[in-house]
Amino acid sequence: MYCIVTVESAEMAIKSVLKEELANSLRMQKRYEKELSKLPQGSINKRNIKGHEYYYLVYRENGKFKAAYKGKSVSDSVLKKYSQAKELRSKYRKAISQLKKQIRYLKGALRGKEEI
Repeated sequence: MYCIVTVESAEMAIKSVLKEELANSLRMQKRYEKELSKLPQGSINKRNIKGHEYYYLVYRENGKFKAAYKGKSVSDSVLKKYSQAKELRSKYRKAISQLKKQIRYLKGALRGKEEI
């Protein structure tokens, strides 16, 4: 027995899969952005001034570089927290960038501007 598949039904199936993938990508992007906003802002830097070590929290606020003095010593847990946050921030930003490219492609494919 042969199953006849029309071009229209194949296109409908492909478009429904693309729509589902687009919805998943948008949902993942929102989740990554939410997780990114939960991370502490900035990183801890050590400065050596006149032979003494000082720790600063450096971050950007309204596009401007800011540094907040944290003291002559910072606990290892705080250093670890900010280094982990820096790694996670990098991973989330990379994932968001890839998702934005994927979303742009999927929207184009659904409009008919991209080859499937």
